[in-house]
Amino acid sequence: MSIVTLLPFIVLIGAMFLMTRSAKKKQQAAAQMRDEMQPGTGVRTIGGMYATVKEIGDETVLLEVAPGVHAVYAKNAIGAVLQDSEYNRIVHGDDPESDTDTVVPDDASSLTETAEPEDEAPKADLTKKADAAEAASEGQKDGKADGEADAK
Repeated sequence: MSIVTLLPFIVLIGAMFLMTRSAKKKQQAAAQMRDEMQPGTGVRTIGGMYATVKEIGDETVLLEVAPGVHAVYAKNAIGAVLQDSEYNRIVHGDDPESDTDTVVPDDASSLTETAEPEDEAPKADLTKKADAAEAASEGQKDGKADGEADAK
């Protein structure tokens, strides 16, 4: 057999090797992330539910879904272990970037006032006055209004 006939098989085997290798790396990363879970950390399940880890078993995790509500999940059902700041931002609505006090005006006048720059260029007139005048004069020449046709 020549190399030309073996080339498609070699390429196929190489592609399969690369795909299984990347899938295996993803599985190892997910397993390592699940092993780093500790009680008190926030997690997101593969179903999209956010909860706090209470206890960790060999194959299961006890999650507190709401205050006083506990549920047992398989470790494989944990989609992501979240950092405390991210978990608090998503679940509790905490926004660490807005620690400064926002000033709210007593009335809406400050919202409606516009500041006009002194060196503002005059705005261009975008209306088609000349074109409208030409169209009107053409309509006068034919004696027909817009949309009228010669019906026979």
